[in-house]
Amino acid sequence: MLLLVDAASLYFRAFHGVPESVTAPDGRPVNAVRGFLDMVATVASRRHPDRFVACLDADWRPDFRVALLPSYKAHRVAPGGGELIPAGLVPQIPVLLDVLTAIGLAAAGCSGFEADDVIATLAARDSDSVEVVSGDRDLFGVVTDRVRMLYVGRGVSKMAVFGPDEVREKYSIPAAHYADFAALRGDPSDGLPGVAGVGERTAAALVERFGSVEAILAAALDGPDGFPAGSRVKVLAAADYLAVAPAVVRMRTDADVGSLDDAVPAQPANPEWLAELAERHGLAGSIDRACHALDIA
Repeated sequence: MLLLVDAASLYFRAFHGVPESVTAPDGRPVNAVRGFLDMVATVASRRHPDRFVACLDADWRPDFRVALLPSYKAHRVAPGGGELIPAGLVPQIPVLLDVLTAIGLAAAGCSGFEADDVIATLAARDSDSVEVVSGDRDLFGVVTDRVRMLYVGRGVSKMAVFGPDEVREKYSIPAAHYADFAALRGDPSDGLPGVAGVGERTAAALVERFGSVEAILAAALDGPDGFPAGSRVKVLAAADYLAVAPAVVRMRTDADVGSLDDAVPAQPANPEWLAELAERHGLAGSIDRACHALDIA
């Protein structure tokens, strides 16, 4: 089984969930690194993957999405540009990537694409069973009979496994249309305005009846026959937004990720470097737990 980890989702959660008082011997914070490794250990001990990729945000706010919808993640842009990231988290990301490399766990990103796109690309091109670990609900859109979502929005200890049936039970829509549902409903965390006056229930009803955003908009433009009157007015008022929203919200499956050696190794790739990182950053316990959960001797 291939485990695709939404790295940014997990290390942001780790940073905010583990006290910054968790530090390396020299006093630098390592709470995000330790929390990330402990979350991976918990997931791996339950799911037993034999393949692993940490998927990275090489571009957290791609130009092609901003060009279509300038509000996309605009509230998360730092005053000087770039992503607004807690100062204490910034230096921990390279440490985490070093630890993953020393263990021998694959990491992948792609210039011009978000981690979600990398995940969607890797999931689509694989033939193995795939499980995606994230607290980002947008990734419900990759769920199929072969691809499961391990949703950690309420914490790893309350991890919920979502297949097509679970997505439908929760949202009353097919998983393949989650992006259409999200575009209609909106998502303030991503700067998606949605359709004014359309909440989850109405969005789900429209998706269930008509399918894609394009089909919903076309049906509304065709006339009132067969289209809920109140919803039609709202959809037509948001026609300009709905014309671009699908290309913003839908995950791409054409990210140029390249070939990966994603097998979980039997032994650490570089045990001497791993031991050095563990000592320098005070991560021995977390590294040992992650390796043990992944059956890395």
